[in-house]
Amino acid sequence: MTIARAFLFALALFATPIHAESDAPWGQAKAIEKEYSKQRVVYDVTVDSVQKLDRMLDRVSYLSLINGADPFENKIVIVLHGNEIPFFAIRNHAKYKALMQRAQSLSLDGIIEFRMCHVAARGHGLQPEDIHGFVSIVPMADAEIIELQRQGFAYLR
Repeated sequence: MTIARAFLFALALFATPIHAESDAPWGQAKAIEKEYSKQRVVYDVTVDSVQKLDRMLDRVSYLSLINGADPFENKIVIVLHGNEIPFFAIRNHAKYKALMQRAQSLSLDGIIEFRMCHVAARGHGLQPEDIHGFVSIVPMADAEIIELQRQGFAYLR
């Protein structure tokens, strides 16, 4: 009986790969396949580097692709009111050309829209005529975000 138990214990021990227990003690993640409802999102954006704005544009572009990205049912509004504002200034076009080309191209299908706070732009010494034409200037970012939420837009930061 003792030999049989020892044999079963040894069999169980060697049947389980040792490396699997140490490398993945909780197993592996399971992918969930699902479809999402149409997206209406307002992104509250205040970033301080080109890299952070670029990562935010990555997130927005992925979200815009959900369910075939129908411009009549999906809408993403990016409200700019931080230190990213100078990136959108016409006078800085040469410095941020690649970033601005990417942002402008995201706005072409009508799903993604850029809105900039006039108060914050003035704080950076900029007026509407100083900003690239694919951006709309709104009186105040906070009020714009609140209004979009009232219209059913989900808030993301």
